[in-house]
Amino acid sequence: MATDTTASPSSTSASGPGTGPGTGPASGTTGALRAPAPQHLGIRAKLVLLVLCAAQFMISLDFSILNVSLPVLGSDLGMSRANLQWAVTAFALPSGGFLLLFGRIADLYGRRRLFLTGLAVFAAASLLATLAWNPAAFLAARAVQGLGAAAVVPTGMSLLTTTFPEGPLRERALGISGTLLSLGFTIGMVMGGTLTDAFGWRSTMALLAAAGVLVLAAAPALLTESRHPRRPRIDVPGAVTVTGGLLAVIYALSTAAQRGFGGADVIAALVLGVALLAAFVAVESRAAEPLVSLPMLRRRTVAWGNLAGLATFSMMSTVVFLLTLYLQEIRGLSAFRTGLVFGVQGVAAAVTGMTAARVIGRIGTRGTLLAGLVVQGALTAVLVLLGPGSSGTWLAMAGVTLACVGHLWVIVSYGITATSGLPDHEQGLATGLVTSSQQIGLTVGIPLLSALASSRAHLLSGIHLALAVDAAVLLAVAVMVAVGLGRGRTAGV
Repeated sequence: MATDTTASPSSTSASGPGTGPGTGPASGTTGALRAPAPQHLGIRAKLVLLVLCAAQFMISLDFSILNVSLPVLGSDLGMSRANLQWAVTAFALPSGGFLLLFGRIADLYGRRRLFLTGLAVFAAASLLATLAWNPAAFLAARAVQGLGAAAVVPTGMSLLTTTFPEGPLRERALGISGTLLSLGFTIGMVMGGTLTDAFGWRSTMALLAAAGVLVLAAAPALLTESRHPRRPRIDVPGAVTVTGGLLAVIYALSTAAQRGFGGADVIAALVLGVALLAAFVAVESRAAEPLVSLPMLRRRTVAWGNLAGLATFSMMSTVVFLLTLYLQEIRGLSAFRTGLVFGVQGVAAAVTGMTAARVIGRIGTRGTLLAGLVVQGALTAVLVLLGPGSSGTWLAMAGVTLACVGHLWVIVSYGITATSGLPDHEQGLATGLVTSSQQIGLTVGIPLLSALASSRAHLLSGIHLALAVDAAVLLAVAVMVAVGLGRGRTAGV
């Protein structure tokens, strides 16, 4: 699989002008001789990587850019404080619920095509959110944004992993992508506060619309089409059960963060979600052409890699959310100054992302994955020492910055772990699982632990409890992944 040549006809059909990084041979060509994989990125490959990473950065930005703007947004649109969470949840529901389905559709009918369609939908919805005249229009626009993101994220990742072969090139590409993914979430906090203070909350959505248009303008000339070498049928029962199950579970967790787990709708949604996901497993075990290959899920690299990804994203996004509450509600910092605290974390993410491939080269993918989970967990535990005084601001900045180092190690290494050793025609599904871990993690961690934090009478005590659970989850997952992956280095691990 070469990086600066057109892919073989068996796996792609070029639909963009010129040639670009190919997707490599289909699984049926395993006996063919391959030229040695290049060790350096060519100019065109760098441009492709730039476009794909820019799209991931833009979606990641959307997850956090509104967080510090919610009070201003609610006042402007007339949304009650209890309903402000829906500004985030309306995006998270479709973006997390439709990832697996869209990842599979992209495998079968064209990753480039769905990537471009998702970009167009996201940009248009961002413009609608900018112009929203009431809460209903805004929440509808956020939901459509989520649909666009659900198409862009898995297709962008599968285009990346099928463009760059396993080894140093893919590790470098995933390192850059992981860095920008984390930077997007962090920079979103900084930019959200800055833009809201200067121009109002609508400027945050306008920025996303402009970014979507720019990426959409550059992508067609650089990306070539790739898809499954044949077109099997879509597993409709599997698609319905997994999408419905994810939507129900995400809704239940998001609503529980506002009203607790005792509400009838929360309980009903949880029961429905679990039942649908159980039905999904049963359907997939009998389907002739399943949406998700259960044997692939039994691969230890896929299963344990995705568990690590789910843990690192859910727990890190929760830390950012809890520290936002701490800095604004307890320390009294403005949205702008709160954003600056997280800006230091962004610098750490950039430096760590650039060096993550070297860390993997020294201690291996498995070693980097476990070290990252332990570092993130240990530094999160330190944040339990936060107090009401000014020293707490400095501790929050130092703790979240150093925790981010471990977080970035996990992001890069779990992506490599969960996609290694798989043929190109399964990369869309594998990266769909990877991105599902990301997006579901970003969605479920905050509702669960913020509900835990609100269970205490005093906010600081609740934040301490949630941070302690956050750290415990990370360290427990580190032990589980260490045992699950074993000591071997098979399948790229």
